[in-house]
Amino acid sequence: MPHSLIDPLLRWYDGAARDLPWRRPHAGPWAVLVSEIMLQQTPVSRVLPAYEAWLERWPDPSALAAAAPGEAVRMWGKLGYPRRALRLHDCARVLVERFGGQVPSDVDALLTLPGIGAYTARAVAAFAFGQRAPVVDTNVRRTVARAVTGQGAAGPPSTARDLAAVEALLPDEPGVAARFSVALMELGALVCTARAPRCGSCPVAAMCAWRLAGSPPYDGPAVRPQRFAGTDRQVRGLLLDVLRAGDGPVPRTALDAVWADPVQRDRALGALIVDGLIDPLPDGRFALPGHTPRL
Repeated sequence: MPHSLIDPLLRWYDGAARDLPWRRPHAGPWAVLVSEIMLQQTPVSRVLPAYEAWLERWPDPSALAAAAPGEAVRMWGKLGYPRRALRLHDCARVLVERFGGQVPSDVDALLTLPGIGAYTARAVAAFAFGQRAPVVDTNVRRTVARAVTGQGAAGPPSTARDLAAVEALLPDEPGVAARFSVALMELGALVCTARAPRCGSCPVAAMCAWRLAGSPPYDGPAVRPQRFAGTDRQVRGLLLDVLRAGDGPVPRTALDAVWADPVQRDRALGALIVDGLIDPLPDGRFALPGHTPRL
């Protein structure tokens, strides 16, 4: 994106940005990290109540590290992809053990944390510490594809290529670059949407390569959407729901009742056990991880 688009995008963001709790000055690095993990493949509307409840219970890494990992899975609720809860618990433990309970500001250090990948490390560095780091999510990829390359969609991701493309757009001053990064993300979320872009409300429409080209339809390689109904992922969620709803271990019959296909149900249960999300107990019952059986 040409540097001429930086000022109009930042002016737009000053007036149009959503008031989200993790963007407020007092949020702190831990709150930003929690929000970024929760926001992975999950809409803001679903994250907000879970985020607030999570930070009320575990306001810093040491508080979460002291809890049983199963409590993190329970608190994760319906956010989906519950392994993120275990990774966040592991992350808190490592922060306590290796970083004095503080979130590091360095991207390379952030990348050593469990469950922290290229996107999250740079998002924390930029949004929590005001650094110049390319932050690339789906909204950013789509917006850059349209505004810079004139493509209607971003196509399949490539971490190295996407990071390089966004880094080339960042202002030199770290604080301004961080604000530009969140503004670019917000533009993709609110205006440059996938199905119905609001070009008439876009602050950079006059300079958008895709719009100037007549908004041609995307004809590149497609990204196949993921289905949910009937998948092992759905069954895994139903099995976890049984454990989250109770206050202790459950018998196998309680798990059997949630899905009729025994082959798929056993496959999903086995995957949950391998992932560390469910613990099989010696008496044949099942529990969330970290449960201490009564003697």
